Amino acid sequence: MDELKETAQRKASFGKTMKAVFWSFFGIRKKSDYEKDAQQLNPVHVIIAGLIGAIIFVVTLILVVKSVVGK
Repeated sequence: MDELKETAQRKASFGKTMKAVFWSFFGIRKKSDYEKDAQQLNPVHVIIAGLIGAIIFVVTLILVVKSVVGK
């Protein structure tokens, strides 16, 4: 139980989490950055950032398809 509390108390900001998730969407991550992020990022922030990133990705795809098909 203490491990769960410790995991939730990690120090990385939500902005840093968004940046890590953004780069992971492209698959461009150094191993050293990944290991550092794994120790610092809050898992709850990673889940939220992943959902936000996925929503942005899907909306962007829909807008691109609508603009191409609409012409």
